Amino acid sequence: MNQTAALDLLRNSQSIAIVGVSDKPDRASNQVAQYLVEHSNYTLYFVNPAIKELFGQPVYASLTDIPAHVDIVDVFRKVEDMPPILDEAISIGAKAFWMQLGLRDEALAKTGEEAGLSVVQDQCIKIEHQKI
Repeated sequence: MNQTAALDLLRNSQSIAIVGVSDKPDRASNQVAQYLVEHSNYTLYFVNPAIKELFGQPVYASLTDIPAHVDIVDVFRKVEDMPPILDEAISIGAKAFWMQLGLRDEALAKTGEEAGLSVVQDQCIKIEHQKI
């Protein structure tokens, strides 16, 4: 997906699940989550089975535990850990699967696109959001 399409995706989405979010302030996932809490109007869902709460919000063990629709699944996990996350994103009817900066897997992207998801690779959702 090109940058223009990624920006359109951000403009037209209302909810984001951040998978692999950390409660450690020095981690990129924590910084992105905090930025989105403070600077966006998205409904945010945090996913990490090892954490119960972050920024005063519940943290879910998996995407399937989220009690509402998710537009974008933003993933902070190693590429080799992503296939089951993509499967969950497909099963919950997400419209997009976003692989953070430095993460790219063409086969995974193709699987997501064939299932009807928009797939963003190797882009930081915070950096892209700052452009709109």
